[in-house]
Amino acid sequence: MINKFLILATFLTASYAFTTNELENTSVASASEKTTSEKITVEDPASLSEEEKIDRLYESFLSLNASMPARDVFANGIKGYQKLNEEGKIQNEILTIVDFGKASTEKRMWILDMTTQKVLFNTYVAHGRNTGGNKAVKFSNTPNSFQSSLGFYVTAETYYGKNGLSLFIDGMEKGFNTKARERYVVIHGADYATESFINRNGRLGRSYGCPAVPQEISKEIIELIKGKSALFIYHPNQKYLQNSEYLNEVAV
Repeated sequence: MINKFLILATFLTASYAFTTNELENTSVASASEKTTSEKITVEDPASLSEEEKIDRLYESFLSLNASMPARDVFANGIKGYQKLNEEGKIQNEILTIVDFGKASTEKRMWILDMTTQKVLFNTYVAHGRNTGGNKAVKFSNTPNSFQSSLGFYVTAETYYGKNGLSLFIDGMEKGFNTKARERYVVIHGADYATESFINRNGRLGRSYGCPAVPQEISKEIIELIKGKSALFIYHPNQKYLQNSEYLNEVAV
């Protein structure tokens, strides 16, 4: 009887040891499989869609800056910036976004450094006198319309005019802004593009179609963005959004 118990005890001990080793091996194998699985699921940037890449870039900008354009406005700006860059039209890696979908009482201009992902300026900007009151509603590429023009521009050279230091901007979108230089639609400083003007009048003053900025920072802004950087003037205008060559693969 004792021998039977000894044999049974020996068998159970061996069986327990085998089971323990098997469990340990299984655990190690599972951990190894998990590690392998984790390695496989590490995201490859090359596998991301263009929209996902823009999302990541937007999140990166958000993490570094207190104010940013809306995500859809930013996304459209990036699409146009990339096309301008591919066309060899960008030398100064700055993207300026103006959102004329916002009221003039809001800081609706953002100047983005595409290399550091920093917002260098977020400020007021005026629209044309015939484009609307506090909000922009009408746009034109026609001389003497005194209206703002939508779309993508490339900044050019500076000059001194009646508004002091001013910056030529060349419109890139036929039918929307290509007459900007002919119309003298330029970036310049204005005393009506300030918070004090808003406090007195309930809105910004208006230009002859120029995206005018506060006088006290106009020189710094112009010096920063001159020399072939990108400017995007946005509005949720369906005619523009559906026909822009820079926002659509094929214009409608």
